[in-house]
Amino acid sequence: MHLTFRKSSYSTSQENCVEVAPVTPAFRKSSYSATANTCVEVAELPTGAAVRDSKHPDAGHLAFTAREWGAFLTDLRAGEL
Repeated sequence: MHLTFRKSSYSTSQENCVEVAPVTPAFRKSSYSATANTCVEVAELPTGAAVRDSKHPDAGHLAFTAREWGAFLTDLRAGEL
């Protein structure tokens, strides 16, 4: 994922400033979703992953750190979930 940074409007005009990069998650159907229309969608984030309900995409998403997401996938693959 390529991030484009811009100077934050909260930064001063001095050299030391904060830069931000807006991230718009690109959701896709999870490979663990059933074939029905009730799907979980997942998006890769620079810091981990986000998941949302495909039936209600405007309701928001849950973001997970890379460590949390990795642990979840490990447990899922091991059949522990």
